[in-house]
Amino acid sequence: MQTIQISGIPADQLDALERFAATEAGPELRDVILSLQRCLRDGAELVILDEAAALTPNQAATRLGISRTYLYKLLDRGEIVSHHVGRDRRIRIRDIISFETQRQRDRRELAERFATQQKTRMGAIDELADLL
Repeated sequence: MQTIQISGIPADQLDALERFAATEAGPELRDVILSLQRCLRDGAELVILDEAAALTPNQAATRLGISRTYLYKLLDRGEIVSHHVGRDRRIRIRDIISFETQRQRDRRELAERFATQQKTRMGAIDELADLL
């Protein structure tokens, strides 16, 4: 685990990073850059983790922002891969990252579907209004 010092980055540089993410980056890179930019603005500590490292269920639930109970349901359904160390479960960082990536992708697809559905609905309403 390595901690990166991020203090002292001027606000105008953070603004430039946000503008770049909004205009130049693809959706996956945009998510990464905007997450990084938010962390920098909030003064959060950035840590580089070995993706082969393993977390306890409590640490994984905290990392994902979900309850431990819900995490255990995900583990039991096989949505997140885990392994046993004695009686205890461990979850590799790479499996948590994979789950988070899939969850973000699913959320993005859902948002795009709703946006498309709304456009289609508005187009249909306009067509009906024209016919009346």
